[in-house]
Amino acid sequence: MIQLAVFSLLLLHCTHVCSFNLDELKNYIDSHQEDYVLTLRDWVAVESDSSDALKRDELMRMMKITENKFNDMKGHTNLFDIGNQELPNGQIIPLPVVVTASFGNDSNKATVCIYGHVDVQPARMEDGWDTEPYNLTEINGNLYGRGASDNKAPVLAWIHAVEAYQALDMDLPVNVKFIIEGMEETGSNGLDELISKQKDDFFSDVDYIIISDCGWLSRKPALTYGTRGNCYFFAEVEGPKQDLHSGVYGGSVFEPMIDLIGLLDTLIDSSGHILIPGINEAVAELTEEERKRYEAIEFDVENFKNKIGTDGLMYDTKEEILSHRWRYPSLSIHGIEGAFSASGSKTVIPAKVTAKFSIRQVPDMDPPTVEKQVTTYLNDMFAKRKTPNKLKVTMIIGAKPWLADVSDPLYVAGRRAVQKVFGVEPDLIREGGTIPVARTFQDVTGKSIIMLPIGGFDDGLHSQNEKMSRYNYIEGTKLFAAYLHEVSQINKS
Repeated sequence: MIQLAVFSLLLLHCTHVCSFNLDELKNYIDSHQEDYVLTLRDWVAVESDSSDALKRDELMRMMKITENKFNDMKGHTNLFDIGNQELPNGQIIPLPVVVTASFGNDSNKATVCIYGHVDVQPARMEDGWDTEPYNLTEINGNLYGRGASDNKAPVLAWIHAVEAYQALDMDLPVNVKFIIEGMEETGSNGLDELISKQKDDFFSDVDYIIISDCGWLSRKPALTYGTRGNCYFFAEVEGPKQDLHSGVYGGSVFEPMIDLIGLLDTLIDSSGHILIPGINEAVAELTEEERKRYEAIEFDVENFKNKIGTDGLMYDTKEEILSHRWRYPSLSIHGIEGAFSASGSKTVIPAKVTAKFSIRQVPDMDPPTVEKQVTTYLNDMFAKRKTPNKLKVTMIIGAKPWLADVSDPLYVAGRRAVQKVFGVEPDLIREGGTIPVARTFQDVTGKSIIMLPIGGFDDGLHSQNEKMSRYNYIEGTKLFAAYLHEVSQINKS
C-alpha cells in the first residue's frame, strides 16, 4: 500500500510537471505584471546608449544585468568577447560582450534561439521628451522610457515567459536559448563574426530562430515575414583647396555644392521613381497571393497620414502604400556634410561637400550590384557636367533584404499562438526598415526564422516619448509562453 501511494504521488507530480496549461500560465503572468513592470523600470534606468562612448560603462553594466538575470533563472550562461571599437578620434574602447543563455538540453525536444538587444538610441529631455527618458513613467496604460519598446520589454517578455514555466514547475516544451547583444543600434559590431564562429557550437542544435525587434502595423497583432535591406552611400564632391567667399569668387568657379545638388537631382523624380538604370528592373514581381495579403491587412490610411503629419501621400490606396513601404525600393537623401547649416547667414562656397543617401533593398536586389550601378550612373552624370571638380562615391553599408515563407511551420505556429492569446488571426506584414541580423542568421545558420513582434504601431521607436503599452507587454508575455508550446507541436502536426 505504501509503495502504491508513493507511486501515485510521483505520477501526480510528473503529470503536473509535464503538462501544458495555458490558462495557468496566463493567470501567473497576470498576477506578476507589477513585478514585470518594476523589472522593466530597472532596465530602462540604465542609459545603455551604444552610440555614446562616454556611456560605454553603462552599456557594460546593462550586459552584466542581463547575465545576472539569466543566472538567477539557473540558465547556462556564456559571455562572448567580440573585441574593440575604434572611435573617429582614434581611441580604442572595448565592445560590450554578447550574452548567451540556455535553458534545457533535451535532445527529444526542438531548440529555439531568441535574439534581442539591450542597447538603446540616444535620448535627452531637451530633445522634446515629456517625461524623463530613463525613468520609466506610466501614463494611461503606456510605459514611457527609452528602450521600453526597442528592445528591452520584448527581451524581458521572453524572459518572463520562461520564468512562468519555471515558477509553475511546468516543463519547458522546447529547449530555449538566448543571444543578447549590446550594439544593435550602431550596426551590431562584431555580431556577424560571432555568429559565424558559433555556427557549429552554440547554433549547432538550434532548430528555429525568433526575433522580436519589430512592431505591429495597427492595434491588431502581426507576424513579420520580411524586411528591406539598405545600401547607404556617400557622394563627395571636392573642388578648390579651401572654402571661398561667394562675393569674391562666385560666378568664376565651379562650385562643389552646385555640382552635388545637380547630381542628387538625377537620382529620383518627383513621383518617387528611382532613375538609376537596373534598380527597378531587379525587383521581384508582385504575385497575386501577395497582393491579396495586402488587401486583408488592417491599415488606416487617414490615421497613418495624420500620425506623420502630412497633407498628402505618394499613393492613395492601402495596398499601394504598404507595397511601396515594404516590397519596392526607395531612395532617400539624408543630408549634406560640409554645407553651412547653422542659424544665421554665411556667404561661403564650400570647398568639399558630401551627400548622404540610401536605397532600401528588396528581393531580388543585390548590394554589390547596386553599388556598381549607383557608382557608374553617378560618374556618368557627373561627367556630363564637364566640371573640374572631383567626385568620389562610396557605399558604406550593404545590407541585404530578408524574406521568409509564411507557410513555414514557424508561422503556422505563430498564427495559432496569436489566436489562442488574442482571439484573432494575425496580420502578415513586412518591415520597411532593416534588421541585418535576420539575413545573417539565415545565410550563416540556414535555420528557419520568424519575427514575432509585440511592440505597438505607435510606440515611437527611436523618437521622443518612446513607449510600450502595459497591455502589449503583458499580453505579449502570454503570447511568447503560448508560442513555445506551439513550436513544440510542429513535428507532431
